[in-house]
Amino acid sequence: MRKNLIVAFFTALFTFGVWSSALSTTRSGTITMDVDLSARMPGEVARLWIPYPVSDKNQLISDIKTSGDYVNIGVYTDRYYGTPILYAQWPKDAKKRTLRFSFKVERREVHQRDFPTKEPAWDPADYAKYLKPTSLGPTIGAVKKLSDTITKGKDTVLEKAKAIYDWTCENMYRDPKTVGCGLGDVDKLLQTRGGKCTDISSVFIALARAAGIPAREVFGLRLGKKPQQDVTTWQHCWAEFFLPGYGWVSVDPADVRKKMLVEKLDLKDPKTKAYRDYFWGGIDPYRVVIAHGRDVVLNPPQEGPPLNTFGYPYAEVGGLPLDFYDPATFVYRITYQEK
Repeated sequence: MRKNLIVAFFTALFTFGVWSSALSTTRSGTITMDVDLSARMPGEVARLWIPYPVSDKNQLISDIKTSGDYVNIGVYTDRYYGTPILYAQWPKDAKKRTLRFSFKVERREVHQRDFPTKEPAWDPADYAKYLKPTSLGPTIGAVKKLSDTITKGKDTVLEKAKAIYDWTCENMYRDPKTVGCGLGDVDKLLQTRGGKCTDISSVFIALARAAGIPAREVFGLRLGKKPQQDVTTWQHCWAEFFLPGYGWVSVDPADVRKKMLVEKLDLKDPKTKAYRDYFWGGIDPYRVVIAHGRDVVLNPPQEGPPLNTFGYPYAEVGGLPLDFYDPATFVYRITYQEK
């Protein structure tokens, strides 16, 4: 009888797609990015910026390597968010413009569950940059009106954030036709309700900021689940909100909606509830954080406008930006090799 109960328990975990710390707590491997700008506008200066991951409490980055025929390379940070950036440059007379960037990552699963029952005093001024609107994420008008409706009767940051998370899970949906991760244009998204990870995360963040909750996007790259995989288009965005007395809490309503789409689930399905519970403070180990921030001015500064997001490599040749959503013409490839 006891054996049958144990088998049933682990079967349920796999069935519902919920990762248990007893089953999969870490994912380790090497990410390698190969970039080749040789064919784009010969005779012009080429510049490349790549998100540069760093270690934190949930991931260990090591064995960082770069090689190529660049004449200048360095690691910088942007001045507002402090996001690390790998920068490389090639002169006008360069015959080839190639770069290989690799690093090892060990990523652990995140379980944030024991939140404080009482909210201590805190100063919103300490988190001012995470309360401000962005160019595509307003905090007034329709966003503010909706945020007030969602959080009506909620008194604490935790209560308000959970209400916004629930609304986002229930009212947004994943649109597989969206290019890349989406632009995160919140006003438009509140009309269409469909998008991908940056879109859905940006709706949560704008509604949270409108409610006075510090919130921010996290840009990452998914790690393969096979021993070796091409992950060139596996960029992913999720969200964090600041909980007084606790710290930053991860939430991923976009992955809830992705699971619902892939597994053909509706909101009443028990598996949907399991996913919603998991991604409220839970993050799987199959991802690595690479950047933060919206409306990003790179360092060294790009000639083009501020970047809406910096989850992809960015390049300019002759001062003109390349389309990072199209790795076939802006030639780059990202691979994952299991440890």
